[in-house]
Parts: sequence; structure tokens; C-alpha cells
Amino acid sequence: MGVTKFLGAFALAAAFGLMASAGAEAQQTQSRLYEVTKSKKLRVCQFPLYYSISFRNPKTGEIEGIDADLAKELAKELDAKLEIVETSFGTFIADLQAGKCEIGMFGVGATLKRAQAVEFSKPYLITNIYVVTRKDSKIKKWEDLDQKGVKTAASLGSYIDVFMKDYLKNAEVISIAPPNTREAELVAGRVDAILTDFPTAIKVTDEFDWATYILPAEKLAVTPYSYVVPSGDQIWLNYINLFVDTIKLDGRLMKYAKKHKLDPIVAP
Repeated sequence: MGVTKFLGAFALAAAFGLMASAGAEAQQTQSRLYEVTKSKKLRVCQFPLYYSISFRNPKTGEIEGIDADLAKELAKELDAKLEIVETSFGTFIADLQAGKCEIGMFGVGATLKRAQAVEFSKPYLITNIYVVTRKDSKIKKWEDLDQKGVKTAASLGSYIDVFMKDYLKNAEVISIAPPNTREAELVAGRVDAILTDFPTAIKVTDEFDWATYILPAEKLAVTPYSYVVPSGDQIWLNYINLFVDTIKLDGRLMKYAKKHKLDPIVAP
């Protein structure tokens, strides 16, 4: 390549670089961080049927759990009024992309598949798959699970739903969509077990004396739980990452984790 052609190519590459940089800067001026601090309103997507994470108390109507508490802490840091937008594992990506909320805070598993559509913060919890069943169930150990005739339930759209449909070769996995719940299916006897994580396993077995949980011999589908934001807003993602770092360092994460018996799965 001649000198003239080389300089021309270099100038063209530099121009594209400047254009990309300018485009990124222009995008950043419209960050959700600025919008939230200006409007004084923070919209948080939460799934209100998630034990220990974001569960609506039928007596009070209030959402309770670690992310209910931490959403309030985030709103406080932003000096904003908290507004809860109800969502589900099957719809939260569309809700974020449609601008219905600025962030999802409800124990969302950070998976590579989901990361193609949204962005995840640093993890704050790490868990794996549990099975909850009745003490009088035919399922006594993990090996009893993947048998013909066994019916299991998982939340529609959850990473557990996707993983277990591939993992189980003989048992049936039934996807449960709101307002129905896995727990109600188990109580009614329509399924033999529910496929879940540590937060739900601990809460269900604490609340119901007929319930017990089973673990595989080795941890299955170890997954980080993170906060989830729309793609393309690095300033907002940076702020949420700093929030996660801050609540780890100042003890708020552990405080609320202990409150909801989730301290064994707090991310380092």
C-alpha cells in the first residue's frame, strides 16, 4: 500500500473512531441516571411472587424480600420515589426494552442467553438448583426425580425452567405462568416437586411443615443473581455496579440477606 493510500485509510479509520466516540457520548447524555435524578422517580421491575426476594404479602399488600429492601435503598441513594412495576421472568426483558422500568431487581439469573438482550450488574447472590417436594412424596432422593410419570413445576421463563427441560430426560417439566405458582401446584398435588433455588427452598420449608428440599450430589447450574438494566447505557450500569459494591462494603447487603435468611448465598 502506498503512503497516500495508507494515510487515507488511517484518516478514514480515525474519522470512524471519532464518530463512534461522539455517538457514544451523545448516547450517554441521555442516561437513565440523569432521567431518574431529574424526575425524582425510580421505576423498578419486580416479580411479586418470589419468596424471600420480592413476594407480595397477601395480608399487607406490600412486597417483601431482599430486593424489596434493596430497591428502597437504591431509591434513597438516588433521592427518588420508588415505583414498583410488576413483571415476570417471561416478560421482564420486553418490559425493560419497552422502557416500563429503569432496572429489574428480583433475583434475575445472569445468563449468557439473557445477556444478548440486556445487561447485568455485578452479582449480589449466587445460587444453584434445589427441588422442593412433600415429605410424603415418592421423591426421597435426587435419583428419584428423573423418572417416568414424575411431574415437576418451574417458573415460566426462569433459567431453571430452561435448564431443567434439557437436564431431565424422563420427568415432565411444567412451566407455570403468573398468577399461578409452583407452590400452589405442589399443594394441590398436580405436580410431585417444584424446581427452584435457595431463596424459595428455604422459605417454603420454613413456612410449611410438610415441605422438604433435595439437592443433587453436586451443585447444579450455579448461577449469579444480578440486577438487570437495558443495553447501551454504560453510565447507568456503572452506577448500579457501584451500588452493588457499596452495599457489600457497608454491610447493607449482608444485613438484608440475614433478615431474609439468604446470607449463605451472598456473592463475594
